[in-house]
Amino acid sequence: MHKGGTIRPPSWVTAFQLVAAVGLYMSIRQESTPSSHWTDPVVGATGNASWWNLQRTYIGCQHARMIASAHSLHTLAAIGVLVLSMCVCPGCSDEAFTRPDGPAVQWPAFGSAPGGGHYSVADEITADNVHRLEVAWVHNSGDFHQPPEEFGPVGTAGSGTSFKATPIVVDDTLYYSTPYNRVFALDPATGEQKWVFDPGVEINPEIYTPPSRGVSSWKSGDGGGRCEHRILLGTMDGRLLAIDGKTGARCGDFGEQGEVDLTRGLNPHQPVHDYAVTSPPAVFNDLVIVGAWVIDGNHSDAPSGVVRAYDVRSGAFRWGWNAVAPGHRMHDSDGNFRGGTANVWSLISVDVDRGLVIVPTGNPYPDYYGGERDGLDHYSSSVVALDGLSGEVVWSFQTVHHDVWDFDVPAQPTLVDLSIDGEVVPAVVQVTKMGLTFVLNRITGEPIFPVEERPVPQQGAVPGEVLSSTQPFPTRPPPAVQLGISPEDAWGLTFWDQGICRQLLESLTTGPIYTPTTRGGTVFYPSQIGGHNWGSPAIDPDRKIMVHIANHIPVVGRLIPREECDETAVIYPQRGTPYCYHAEPLVSPLGIPCTEPPWGTISAVDLQAGEVQWTQPLGTVGSRWPMSMIKGGVMFGGPLVTRTGLVFVGSSMDDSLRALNLENGEELWRGKLPADTEAVPMTYRVRDDGPQFVVVAAGGSIFSDRADHLVAFALPPR
Repeated sequence: MHKGGTIRPPSWVTAFQLVAAVGLYMSIRQESTPSSHWTDPVVGATGNASWWNLQRTYIGCQHARMIASAHSLHTLAAIGVLVLSMCVCPGCSDEAFTRPDGPAVQWPAFGSAPGGGHYSVADEITADNVHRLEVAWVHNSGDFHQPPEEFGPVGTAGSGTSFKATPIVVDDTLYYSTPYNRVFALDPATGEQKWVFDPGVEINPEIYTPPSRGVSSWKSGDGGGRCEHRILLGTMDGRLLAIDGKTGARCGDFGEQGEVDLTRGLNPHQPVHDYAVTSPPAVFNDLVIVGAWVIDGNHSDAPSGVVRAYDVRSGAFRWGWNAVAPGHRMHDSDGNFRGGTANVWSLISVDVDRGLVIVPTGNPYPDYYGGERDGLDHYSSSVVALDGLSGEVVWSFQTVHHDVWDFDVPAQPTLVDLSIDGEVVPAVVQVTKMGLTFVLNRITGEPIFPVEERPVPQQGAVPGEVLSSTQPFPTRPPPAVQLGISPEDAWGLTFWDQGICRQLLESLTTGPIYTPTTRGGTVFYPSQIGGHNWGSPAIDPDRKIMVHIANHIPVVGRLIPREECDETAVIYPQRGTPYCYHAEPLVSPLGIPCTEPPWGTISAVDLQAGEVQWTQPLGTVGSRWPMSMIKGGVMFGGPLVTRTGLVFVGSSMDDSLRALNLENGEELWRGKLPADTEAVPMTYRVRDDGPQFVVVAAGGSIFSDRADHLVAFALPPR
């Protein structure tokens, strides 16, 4: 366990000495040494102007630094020394900088607004000065651990931590949650710790540690009394807590000693993290509304996926919505919410003006076989609008019928007003794992752009499965990914591995999207990791431009008859059903995907026209040659958009945070991070004359070591 605290990079000597040392060091190291790393900073004085100036070399010239550190040969190291000593990057300029005044801007919710969007009106950082961004502060919680060497079924085997939180900033404090569900309150200008709250979650690295994407905020407006401002936290062990925003103490009038036990009212289920709150609760008036992540591929006694609302002051239960078909009972014979229903693990949106709570649903148990669901998938893989005061369904739209591919709706339904045929239409935009985007009228749930029901493959389904004969396809915007795969799509770095990939594809079932999972194996492209996932999209509400990221990775899925199943060797045992399920990426003998890169892209979409403006590979497959030459790596997280036309995004495999031009996708700046990031960045400005900060969690990923860095960038002082 590492001690938490705020740390700042040291004062470097000169760019030439730095890269010369790296070049010499690399020349005597083995080629397997990591190519770039974040040197452990030391604690220093906050706001030291000399530190800002010295950091121009460290951050502004990081491209050249990577050239020297990516190779162990003396010649290439010398080239890196020459490039960096010339400092041929705009961030190394000594030109005078004057910070423009602008409005103070907070970030009060995960997606900035109750309806998401990841958009900010903060306007100090522009296309003209973004190249000057530097590290302002770094905070470390100490809450992380590495994965075990061997993996097992999802939810039961250790996985390492996943630091996916997006902080919020309310008034003069930044709040964020860690993978251990601790909550830190920081000074947003300096990163100095104000308080830390520990809910006492038991951490066992040998079992799965669900992520925590952040916290929520509620203010009574009654004045500055105790718990007038409440920070709301859901935990991996199924609790909902209210914390005093000023002190970090429990709000004792909420539930029992500041918490509500969410496992009460659920059907009996497995005790170890089968039910975990991984996303920040939603807030509507004086209600806090929470769903949960449910392991829906292991046990037939999977917990209920119920969405519940509680009084934010007292913790009293107000309403619950369980995703059963209309006319069916939400409760079992014991009075508990019926188990195995579709859950809401991702971000919930609120249309405050219309009193709507809009939820993205997952799948009922089990994910990959629907022959025994008995109608429980009526609301699965759907966008559902609930009445915020009663929990009654107002409308619903299903993105996948009878989903047996784990294409649950992964992202926050994002609210935006569009001008369609001269009329302002309140819309909700839903990106999906299929790479399809549905644009719906958020009053009625009807598609704004036509959606066609098209026939999909039926042949090859396992005995007992009954598939939907059609699936919905939006006519606009275009898909973000290729919808299907064939042996013709085989790719490799050489003719040799390309040939093997083709043989693999020919030996498996391939076809268009929604091809059934077979016993021999079906290749899914897109797969259950997306397409899109939980971090997208960001939407500029003025320009009506959506920015999203997408994965392009083939995955092989197999249904294994129960009598042939080794439950310790599959990712989903699906106990109580005729089949286990196992999946693995389709990769060549070199360990890389069998389809042509980029494997990760970022795109901008004109939502009013339903047209793609641009698409770019995002990042590189690694920070080390030769993988650093391949653009577009697998990614999670998502983008942030600002009024000044900038897109900030991490979500790459090369330890970087990038700023892109919203107009054309051009990379304007890249800042080196101490680890990979799977989080969505956020931004704020605490004073009219103060700096605008861009903050992102860099906690490593499934492709790298885990970490605990919360990194803030800002322009240098005046």
